[in-house]
Amino acid sequence: MWWADLKAALGQRFNFEGIICSAVVLAKDRHLALPHVAVPDIRYIDWAELHRRGFKGVVFDKDNTLTKPYSLTLWEPIGSSLQQCKSVFGHDIGVFSNSAGLYEYDPDGSKARVLEGAIGIEVIRHRVKKPAGTAEEIEKHFGCASSLLIMVGDRPFTDIVFGNRNGFLTILTEPLSLAEEPFLVKQVRKLEAFVVNRCYKRGLKPTNHSLLPDAQECVKNPPPL
Repeated sequence: MWWADLKAALGQRFNFEGIICSAVVLAKDRHLALPHVAVPDIRYIDWAELHRRGFKGVVFDKDNTLTKPYSLTLWEPIGSSLQQCKSVFGHDIGVFSNSAGLYEYDPDGSKARVLEGAIGIEVIRHRVKKPAGTAEEIEKHFGCASSLLIMVGDRPFTDIVFGNRNGFLTILTEPLSLAEEPFLVKQVRKLEAFVVNRCYKRGLKPTNHSLLPDAQECVKNPPPL
């Protein structure tokens, strides 16, 4: 068990597979790192509008999207928005994380079960770290094509590249907290921001999504805290 915990700690901090996969993809298709929508956090997402447009489910990243890094409890300020998401999409919500639920780092599913108990959302078990891999396990979980699903995460090179490669609507959130992140991850974030900003300056645009041609229509102002 201690070896799995050590591998998880190292793997979550140094996603070498993700860096290599992103480098290969972005060398040819940099627009895949561009989200359809970018918001400060999930409180700015209009879940009802997305459902009205025909989306069937929502897939969340975990770290710095729903929880602080390496935490298994929900970041409290976004609790009301997550409840709104549940009220709209019901049980068609899942967590797809490079930590909890990944067989390599959570072989017995213990982290996934703790997270499920804390946030009330099923964690999708899977074998390959984002952005590599296909949407097969996610599509099996939801029972529909990935083009009918929404991918929400805080990392352009992992969550957004994975989502765009596999046909999701992609929503990028800002990280909830940088305090707990190691130095290397912070440097990768700077690289991600540089690449994304450079793409926009060069006139590149996100991939089109047929269900939401104008992605800004799903953005709202959150209620005051």
